[in-house]
Amino acid sequence: MKPLRSYVERDYRAWHEGRRLRYFQVRIKQSDLAIGVDIESYSDSLMNLCRNHLIRLRSELEEYIKLQPLFQTALLPIGLRGDAPEIAKRMNRAAHQARVGPMAAVAGAIAEMVGEQLTSRCQHVVVENGGDIFLKSSAERTVAVFAGESRFSYRIGIKIPGSDQGLGICTSSGTVGHSLSLGCADAVVVKAATAALADAVATGAGNMVESKADLVKAIDFARDISGVSGVLAIKGEQLAAWGEMEIVPLKRTEST
Repeated sequence: MKPLRSYVERDYRAWHEGRRLRYFQVRIKQSDLAIGVDIESYSDSLMNLCRNHLIRLRSELEEYIKLQPLFQTALLPIGLRGDAPEIAKRMNRAAHQARVGPMAAVAGAIAEMVGEQLTSRCQHVVVENGGDIFLKSSAERTVAVFAGESRFSYRIGIKIPGSDQGLGICTSSGTVGHSLSLGCADAVVVKAATAALADAVATGAGNMVESKADLVKAIDFARDISGVSGVLAIKGEQLAAWGEMEIVPLKRTEST
């Protein structure tokens, strides 16, 4: 679940230069969202909408964890109580697919559920939560890759074709940031049908990378999971990729 980010300070956000997008930030406790919408759809009310929904999501999750503390600490999938909120259900479904603990999907699930509040109001939506991204845009976008000290950092991007369907593109790193990873990958980037699934699978694949020799193993793990459409794994000066991951040289003006 470690994100596609420039350490904890998140200075990668200086690269948010999506075409005709207006960005704003919503921060509640550990959740720090950078949200981009098309300029034509932007209004000041969107910030309050996203803030209120984020507060509700966090409250539901925090209250549920009080009832089932294992949800927060488990490193493998668990069964849920019957009164689990929707966010916990999405996280747990993704965790079962990726064979990780449910909190491995928290950043992606939050980005996804906040983004869904905007899709009926905005033509283009990007919600980035510590590098875990929900994206719905009919325009082609390019997502910059940050991979720690690897030479690929900020030098490559992943081109995402325009689509009317939302998707997730999330990253795990064992060398960058403070989120839990059991591996040593500089970056494992997963593209999937949902951001919760992309987040969980990125964690599961990233956990497998101890050395450059493990990159293909991480790729094989991710590609076998239904809903995953692409994966990129980086360790040091080597990378491996599979699926719908068009890797392009990065220009500053191309980043989403």
